[in-house]
Amino acid sequence: MDFNLISSTFEILRITPPSKLTLLDAHEFTSRHYPPTPPDMDTLILGIDSAELALQVKNVLLGVYPGQHEVLVVGSGKKKEERLMDLDVVDFSANTCLYLPSLGEGTSFESFAEIVAHLRAPNGCPWDREQTHLTLRTHLLEEAYETLAAMDTNDTESMREEFGDLFLQILLNSQIASEANEFAITNVIKSINDKLIRRHPHVFGDVQVDGVDGVLQNWEKLKEKERGGKKAEKGILDGVPAALPALIQAQEYQDRAARVGFDWPQIDGVLDKIKEEIEEIKGAEADFELASEIGDLFFVLVNFARWKHVDAEAVLRGTNAKFKKRFAFVEQGAKKQGRNLSDMKLEEMDLLWDEAKKAGI
Repeated sequence: MDFNLISSTFEILRITPPSKLTLLDAHEFTSRHYPPTPPDMDTLILGIDSAELALQVKNVLLGVYPGQHEVLVVGSGKKKEERLMDLDVVDFSANTCLYLPSLGEGTSFESFAEIVAHLRAPNGCPWDREQTHLTLRTHLLEEAYETLAAMDTNDTESMREEFGDLFLQILLNSQIASEANEFAITNVIKSINDKLIRRHPHVFGDVQVDGVDGVLQNWEKLKEKERGGKKAEKGILDGVPAALPALIQAQEYQDRAARVGFDWPQIDGVLDKIKEEIEEIKGAEADFELASEIGDLFFVLVNFARWKHVDAEAVLRGTNAKFKKRFAFVEQGAKKQGRNLSDMKLEEMDLLWDEAKKAGI
């Protein structure tokens, strides 16, 4: 690290070095895809010696920092203010440095973890302090479904908020575990970090795979190998949570079975199975038999959705939402006529339903 360069850079900037500062060599960015610096700390990047390297630095930083973020470029004894998005159009020499001001307090993972730990501290919040893994279970489910609702409507502002709420649940549970000496959030991060690297040898190793199907097949082989190394050996489907919604669970079962070759060779087999299940429903006599056959039909319809690369749970939720909007239109139509739905004939309600469809609802 060239401390003379660092000292002269701050002299040119005419600012006092902050108490917290990240120092990085620009070549650190050549293999990066995400900024290696906390965004709530100022950062000084040394040795941006070419436009090509500046472009790489810029592209990595844009993963966190907005394009309009003001930065200071120091070189040849001068400083120049630039927007991050324009960084690669500047002239660079061997000793060019980039001073990157922080995004402000509350923008790093560490600051978020501090807030959660404070909430659980003796001088924190009584409600947060009394929570346990089990009491937070309901909140985790609620936040997950609220996140899905935002994703279903492609509401990016709601997604941003709901992702934060969901992240809070994970961090709060990890803080509770840390206090009980069970595990820390660093263990959670290390575990998933290792798993991602281990299960992506085609990215982080020298394994060759053929497209998405090859990735999934290799993924299943790796998981099967991991299961075999554990004391209590589990089956391929045992890792699918029992609490999942039925449609998601069915599609995940079928996905996993298909990865090891348990699948129809052609989609015609799925279509024939749908016809078969419909005929069995028609022929069912006892109530329990009918219920079983309806379940089989649901299952094979999910399989058809899987073959078509359609998320069965998502499309049914979409259809539910569409039905709700159209039925609300029918209700409002009845009110405009001064009538109750229960007093209307089906044909009259169908007319309002068709109006809703024509209106694009």
